[in-house]
Amino acid sequence: MAAKRIHQPREDAEFDFILRMSGVPVLAYFTGTWPKAIEPCRAMDLVVGSVADEFTGRLTVVRTDITRCPAATTRYGITGAPSYVLLKDGEAVTEGTGLMTIAEVRTLLDGHL
Repeated sequence: MAAKRIHQPREDAEFDFILRMSGVPVLAYFTGTWPKAIEPCRAMDLVVGSVADEFTGRLTVVRTDITRCPAATTRYGITGAPSYVLLKDGEAVTEGTGLMTIAEVRTLLDGHL
């Protein structure tokens, strides 16, 4: 798979393809477009972007719109946005929700990369 900073699947099939093709753990970052989710998700875009840059080659980041990928959202028990799930071989190994600092996201990833 060609190197890409942050993947943004348009549907569940594309999300699943990215998971299958990634040779490294995947940080699935779930976002929403409803009014109460827009601002927190925009704020997290900067944090997640920094994490994607920092862990290039060791982590695949997938920005997942909840409404575009409902099966993935259900599969990982996502109930709000922003939410994060670290996946290894498609299995969740850790998760988080809400606004987080770069340090908190690093802690979420710690020991899994």
